[in-house]
Amino acid sequence: MVGLEKGSQQGTVMALVDRYRCPEQYASFDIACDSTGAPDLDELGSDFAAPTAVHELGYDPSLWIDTLRSERYLERQARNGARENVKKVVRKAYYLSRPLMPVSIRKHLQKLHLRGWEEIKFPSWPVDFTVDRIIESLLKTSLKTRGLTEIPFIWFWPEGHGACAIMTHDVETESGRDFCGALMDINDSRKIKSSFQIVPEKRYAVPAQFREGIKARGFEVNVHDLNHDGHLFRDHKTFTTRAPRINHYAREFDAVGFRSAVLYRNPDWLKELTFSYDMSFPNVAHLDPQRGGCCTVMPFFIGKILELPLTATQDYSLFNVLNDYSLDLWKRQIALILEKHGLISFIVHPDYIIEKRAREVYEDLLDYLVELRAQENLWIALPKEVDGWWRQRSQMKLVHRDGSWQIEGAGKDRARIAYAHLDGERLVYSIASRTDAAAIDISTQRN
Repeated sequence: MVGLEKGSQQGTVMALVDRYRCPEQYASFDIACDSTGAPDLDELGSDFAAPTAVHELGYDPSLWIDTLRSERYLERQARNGARENVKKVVRKAYYLSRPLMPVSIRKHLQKLHLRGWEEIKFPSWPVDFTVDRIIESLLKTSLKTRGLTEIPFIWFWPEGHGACAIMTHDVETESGRDFCGALMDINDSRKIKSSFQIVPEKRYAVPAQFREGIKARGFEVNVHDLNHDGHLFRDHKTFTTRAPRINHYAREFDAVGFRSAVLYRNPDWLKELTFSYDMSFPNVAHLDPQRGGCCTVMPFFIGKILELPLTATQDYSLFNVLNDYSLDLWKRQIALILEKHGLISFIVHPDYIIEKRAREVYEDLLDYLVELRAQENLWIALPKEVDGWWRQRSQMKLVHRDGSWQIEGAGKDRARIAYAHLDGERLVYSIASRTDAAAIDISTQRN
């Protein structure tokens, strides 16, 4: 096997440790790859199928992970200047007229813009796990090359929860704002708290009483773009001009989370925002104006900001682009993410569930999540709670002391020790109970 250079080796170690919080001695090993190169972005496009086994990568795995999570595989398309200029003109015209367009017209224009999405091979629809499988393949390689039966790590979620779900509501219009009270009633009837992303300028009035009323009921308030005109990420000058205003509203709203309008995004610019976490990166973006996807169902850091990826199809896309008023797609996505013990995240707009048919679908979704909370030990949390937990976990360490593994760090009482081992070629997880590391509850990772 060809050894990685020091820098590449360190990147591979961190990729494993960041995901699993396993001891570093299990994360450092030689991999047959070109340690001097990087993935060729000219070979990556919408029809690209990324390798998922370590020996197939050809390059440092940490470079692959960064390329995928930051969507740098799209840079080849962005280099087509003429096409991008046309897109900018069309987008500007669309957003100038959007406030005057009813949904019935908008959805037809959007379907036209998104035509051919079913033919996109990469990222994989309806959920893409490429990053997750690459990191899992590293752990498999570590088990095999060391001849180990198991590797200990700190379980992904607190109290041994099998997976996590968050419900978020982007408030786009005045009518959506006025429906927020009723929406909180619906959520509270299922004991599910959620976050409301508020547009701070131009769209509608945002009185302090409205924001504080949401918080008083145990829900969360975040900042949603600046004015939802679709231009925040148009160019760096526009972004840097608007960023200070967005940061101002973060302080005024006492908000720790952010989401851009229409999920426009650029990972290199997020450092100019003061939020603790962002929620603007979809797992797979076939039905969004900005195509791509971060190819993971786990939170990850972009600099100091934690990214909570959107992993389920938006309600607007489900109802108005796919014309689907069932739970079938959401249930399929949930089942796939549960198998990976990942983050199941939703955007449901109060603006689009006012009418009875859509609202009933949303209520059915909540009822299904309640079932999973009881049957699958699903943790349904506020985004800020996930942010707090993932940050705490990122600072925890697993140490061997007095003949047993122990967790060190703030929040360790909520953490659980888990073990990864191989069942043939499948990676299988088991979670230790809180009091006895020898007593385990089996949790399977299917590959």
